[in-house]
Amino acid sequence: MKTPPASTINTVAKKIVGRSDNALTKKSIRESLVSVSGLIGRPVRDEDGREIGRLVDIVVRNDDATYPPVSGLIVKVGQRKSYINGAKISVLTHDEIRISSLKINLEDFQRRDGESLLDADVLDHQIVDVDGLRVVRSSDLYLATLDKEVRLVGVDISFRSFIRRLFPGSLSRVPTPDHVVDWATIASLTSGTGVVRTAGHRSKLSQLRPADLADLLEDLAGREQGAFVDLLDPNLAADALEEMEEEDLQGLLRGLPAERAAELLALMEPDESAEVMRDLEIEHRDAILAMMDKSTAKALRELISFDEKLAGGMMTTHMLVIKQSDTVETAIKLLIEHKERDVVDGVLVVDSKGRLVDHIQTIELVAAKSSALIESLISAPFPTAVHIDTPLDEVIEEFSNNRGSSIVVVDEKGRPIGRILADDLVDALTSDEGRA
Repeated sequence: MKTPPASTINTVAKKIVGRSDNALTKKSIRESLVSVSGLIGRPVRDEDGREIGRLVDIVVRNDDATYPPVSGLIVKVGQRKSYINGAKISVLTHDEIRISSLKINLEDFQRRDGESLLDADVLDHQIVDVDGLRVVRSSDLYLATLDKEVRLVGVDISFRSFIRRLFPGSLSRVPTPDHVVDWATIASLTSGTGVVRTAGHRSKLSQLRPADLADLLEDLAGREQGAFVDLLDPNLAADALEEMEEEDLQGLLRGLPAERAAELLALMEPDESAEVMRDLEIEHRDAILAMMDKSTAKALRELISFDEKLAGGMMTTHMLVIKQSDTVETAIKLLIEHKERDVVDGVLVVDSKGRLVDHIQTIELVAAKSSALIESLISAPFPTAVHIDTPLDEVIEEFSNNRGSSIVVVDEKGRPIGRILADDLVDALTSDEGRA
């Protein structure tokens, strides 16, 4: 499943995530950063300096903004945890939080959709640095005034900040900008109620290789894996899952709702889905299959039933099949329709009874007249085919003799039911060596 990691991973990431417009490039922002951990527990005062209560947490609004604005404060007043609207904040520094009103309507705090708590949800949680392509843990968070609002602008991932929080007063509260990562490059993943939405990261993440995303997923833990998957386009997420180590992928699937797991597995190559589902607990596997389209579930059940050491257990059912009486135009339309799938090397040709006749490569179709019949293109060399029960060693021998990119798998009547790709063969060999 896994492909070798790229050695230039950080270089690629930095080209993707531009830094020129990031908040921390501005000197005024760097010099006005306020530590979230340093604020927790501090008094919140009215405009006359009278103490209202002590700060418990800071609420930010998750919208389309790159830097989430502070929507409110959670303040402990007596035995109550009350909410103060963020619009009333008049002063926010390392040492002081002041509200711009003498009359304050203290409401009991209730979490609303689209809000996150910085101390409870983000601080000390795993986050993804999209720029550096790494999973890190937030030691501190930083606020600053930007576009006339107090916003979350940075995260500190240094050990120094961790020590500063453990031993207050041992180190300066003033952040070191060199150790603060701009929030524009961060994907925050968890909250008390699930996913913390982030701004703009889907487009940045969509530019990364599936193998790189798989590395990030493997470095995450628990529900944070599921939250990261939710940041990705479903097709990209499925591609990333195909690149994960099987043990890590199984762990991820166990943590996802059956409906979500079914969606992703249905988008993966059938052989990849079947491979990982074979090793799931039967009850869990059945729950996932029950959430799938009936035809997809049926195809996967059949693949799962095949022995991994036989051709049927290695094949993918994704293939393009046309009749020899069809036209070249029909074949090209089929290729275009399925251009996103791993089937664009050509089409399989069958006779009137559905039996395998030939494999026509894409380049041959492009060079032919659109009105030409497919049967006019049929010629040697003909495709190599193996039966569904062909053992692994014979499949290897056929690949060696064929030297092609795939081998067709046929049933007892010679009808194509799947293909074995070179990487499927590598997966089968790796799995066989692991068992040995």
